[in-house]
Amino acid sequence: MPRKQLHLNAFLMSTGHHEASWRLPESHAEANSDLEHYKNLARIAERGLLDSLFFADGPVLMGDPGRRPAAKLEPTVLLTALAGVTERIGLIATASTSYNEPYNLARRFASLDHISGGRAGWNIVTTAGADAARNFGLDDTPLHRDRYRRAAEFVEVSTKLWDSWADDAVVADKEAGIHALADRVRGIGHTGEFFRVDGPLNVQRPPQGYPLLVQAGSSESGKDFAARYAEAVFTAQQTLEEGVAFYKDVKRRAEVLGRDPDGVKILPGIVPVIGDTEAEALELDAELDRLIVPEYAKRQLARTLKLDPDELHLDRELPDGLPEEDEIEGAKSRYTLIVELARRERLTVRQLIGRLGGGRGHRTFAGTAVQVADTIEHWYDSGAADGFNIMPAVLPSGLEVFVDRVVPILQERGLFRTEYTGATLREHYGLPRPANRLFDTVDTMDTGAGHTGIALASATAR
Repeated sequence: MPRKQLHLNAFLMSTGHHEASWRLPESHAEANSDLEHYKNLARIAERGLLDSLFFADGPVLMGDPGRRPAAKLEPTVLLTALAGVTERIGLIATASTSYNEPYNLARRFASLDHISGGRAGWNIVTTAGADAARNFGLDDTPLHRDRYRRAAEFVEVSTKLWDSWADDAVVADKEAGIHALADRVRGIGHTGEFFRVDGPLNVQRPPQGYPLLVQAGSSESGKDFAARYAEAVFTAQQTLEEGVAFYKDVKRRAEVLGRDPDGVKILPGIVPVIGDTEAEALELDAELDRLIVPEYAKRQLARTLKLDPDELHLDRELPDGLPEEDEIEGAKSRYTLIVELARRERLTVRQLIGRLGGGRGHRTFAGTAVQVADTIEHWYDSGAADGFNIMPAVLPSGLEVFVDRVVPILQERGLFRTEYTGATLREHYGLPRPANRLFDTVDTMDTGAGHTGIALASATAR
């Protein structure tokens, strides 16, 4: 019996996920705003038959611009450009429910799905932090629970808007002079706690029905949200035991809500640093860590831990008396992960900065291609993952070596595809196209059987 295959997503970030990657002699220090750089990465990832590309984002300048390339191109715009130079690979963009409106965002993702032929995905995030709030006329971020309530209603409104056009609405009957059937396009009439939206959307239903719905929070609220809405979950897990526990927890929550647990794909992040030998990989990893500027990194860590930088001493462990997770309003799960990592391994602040420099709390691994493949297989077979968010420490070289050396090993072991068999992102993930909740596509229509036949043939072709 063939083995179930895993999913691999390329999480791309300018010159790489290691904060010092831009300082390497071979790095393109301004890659974060260079479209040609991203086109090259997209082609490499598609050559490796990866499921999707993914870009993180937020409505605020993230981190200290003196520390690493901090400016980012808006991801739905960037992925629209990348859709034109790729054919199969999925295109996942992060967009916040805290500082967007459902109509505009639903339109952007529907447009990306049409332009790409059904390859769009939405990483749904809530945004914390007073710095982001002040960009939108607010004094401070909404409370954690309020952000997730807004996010839930935001997704409900977005999916209604995508459903506001029946799949068979457009008939394009030139002879009869009917482009779309008016009774197959309808408003949604939504009035809720946070939004009032009439609809319908001014873009017809996306090829996938809905873009793939992705979520990346691992707090209790985040896991509840993922269990209800997410079809893929990006998560940071440091140990196999933590990965297995998270995997079982989210799948259980989904099942309690009446969902098929296999319809929620769990993808931990991994930052692979790959060499011809283990010693070579460890030396590259050490070289990157040597290029970290400690004072920049200490300030960033202090912000994450809600401390004054003067409370952190590079060659001491974290101070006692740190806040509990329930006292933290933003990035709760990442806060806990960082504190537990430091306490468990008794790391000094300098050592912790080095561990976080590669993946901001995601698991880093330095070794040969075989060792990286072994780690991926072990986590997969142990029930800690349905696949992985691949986060190369250095780009483009880290992605190239993963595609050229690790992917063939996974293919030889029967763990990964040897060709794309589907055209859409949902097909890559083995997920169904959602039914339209506002329309029954086999409704009898007054306009005649001819129009019905044309519409259903068109929907099938998509």
